[in-house]
Amino acid sequence: MSRLVLLLLLFFSQHALAADLATSEKVPEGAWTATSAERDGAAAGELVGNRIEFTGDHFRISKQGAVLFGGSFTTNPQEVPAQIDFKIEVGDAKGQSWLGIFKNENGALAICDNAPNPAAPRPGGFDAPKGSGYVCLKFVR
Repeated sequence: MSRLVLLLLLFFSQHALAADLATSEKVPEGAWTATSAERDGAAAGELVGNRIEFTGDHFRISKQGAVLFGGSFTTNPQEVPAQIDFKIEVGDAKGQSWLGIFKNENGALAICDNAPNPAAPRPGGFDAPKGSGYVCLKFVR
């Protein structure tokens, strides 16, 4: 009997932990503004100030009110780091898919993806070394 209780406790605690992880690694809805950006090993100052907005399963990236990209996104918070995939439906990259990772910590959102080179694999960390084909941005509300 005690073995059954122990197994049930273990089962439910693992599911509670997974649910907590999914909540903490969720892309928060609303608008975020880029405060820093790096692309292929160099600062990408032209991306600072860009806004990304998440509503439901859609996103929009804009600069000074003009929409640059838009479409849908999916996440997989069970992966470490959490994954985000963008399907571009609006803008110059229409038809592309960008594979990325994200983290939401201390009121800041970090996203790294392969937007500069959609043929590149998904980033494994939150940096964009020279020749990687990655872009990493940090956002605040």
